[in-house]
Amino acid sequence: MKEKNKKRIYLDHAAGAPLDKRVKKAMEPYFMDVFGNPNAIYKEGLEAREALDSARGTVAEVLGAKADEIIFTSGGTESDNLAILGVANEVKQFYGAGGKFASLRTDKTGNSTEVKLSSSSSPSPHIITTKFEHPAVLNACKVLEKSGFAATYLDVGKDGVVNPKDVAKALRANTVLVTIMYANNEIGTVQPIREIAKVIRKFRKAGNGKAISGYPFFHTDACQAPGYLDFNVERLGVDMLTLNGSKIYGPKGSGVLYMKRGIKIIPMMHGGEQEKGLRPGTENVAGIVGFAAALALCEREKERETKRLTALRDYLIKNVLNKISKTSLNGSATERLPNNANITFLDAEGEAIILYLDNEGIACSTGSACNSANLEPSHVITALGKPHEHAHGAVRFTLGRNTTKKDIDFVLKVLPGIVGKLRSFSPTSII
Repeated sequence: MKEKNKKRIYLDHAAGAPLDKRVKKAMEPYFMDVFGNPNAIYKEGLEAREALDSARGTVAEVLGAKADEIIFTSGGTESDNLAILGVANEVKQFYGAGGKFASLRTDKTGNSTEVKLSSSSSPSPHIITTKFEHPAVLNACKVLEKSGFAATYLDVGKDGVVNPKDVAKALRANTVLVTIMYANNEIGTVQPIREIAKVIRKFRKAGNGKAISGYPFFHTDACQAPGYLDFNVERLGVDMLTLNGSKIYGPKGSGVLYMKRGIKIIPMMHGGEQEKGLRPGTENVAGIVGFAAALALCEREKERETKRLTALRDYLIKNVLNKISKTSLNGSATERLPNNANITFLDAEGEAIILYLDNEGIACSTGSACNSANLEPSHVITALGKPHEHAHGAVRFTLGRNTTKKDIDFVLKVLPGIVGKLRSFSPTSII
């Protein structure tokens, strides 16, 4: 009988990373010992508040932001929705009957005045995103379309990278939000966020007859970026940025929305005044402490891990493409995350490959875990201009801190046989 690999090889870190032991240690006091409500004014509450403030300061320092610009949430999906729907609801608050925009413009003394424009000069508010965003962004934008917003879904190049010139062409006088992810969660391609930010700043500065002053805001989902990319918000030039604890070896159910000072949004939930009233409810102190610890570790180990994982990623890609026929890499070979290899195996179903690999002790995926119940081909792969059969054969390998060359060698040992076996069953395979 064939002996299976005794060690489970986990190659789906883009879906969720294991909790780092150092993060767990940082969280432990806040499960039982420091249990007070951080909004209470007695000793137990003040202890919890001190931990909360310290964590906020850590996150702000890593992002190059100010502490009051950090909003703690339950994860990436909530942060994305809070940013997108929050901006939209703020706009709608001043969007009167009869198709009239209204805007609050602030002068140098801090006084605000409302400015209304007619429907003829100010059509429905407009948002810009891309066709290969995470479902948390795409579905939020679709909700806004149903409520009367106009939306532009930008194409991406065959390499999976957005062209800043396309963003510039899509901007309108009534554009209130641009939301483009920093690094794609399925194919790992990195977007030129700095260049896009410059385009938006230039548009805002020029005025362009915008109906609402200060817009559009620029939001990026950066959940896949920590540990690999520079996500200093000042250098990126973004107004809002989303992070997720479960992607960075932190606790699930933790996340952050960075929101630049001066931006006003309307919350999705209503209750107490926690998180500046934007995320009411007693704060998850243990989760927040864990998130901050995980983010700090990612930043501290970024240079070393980026170098190590890039070498392993390229080793995996090169050998798969050389050893297995009818394979291709999805997305740019260079403008991609150090840990991501998304490869299509023609004449083989990606889901079947994953099940066979799982039986060998290897965990990977076809794409976004948030969309795994959907049998439709990946919207990310089809956004590259690839046919459905190409998308159905895609498999995503995302490496992590515990991934070794030995692990990759084992994948390379069993994968050709699995693909060959599945192709022998395929009615499309040419023998």
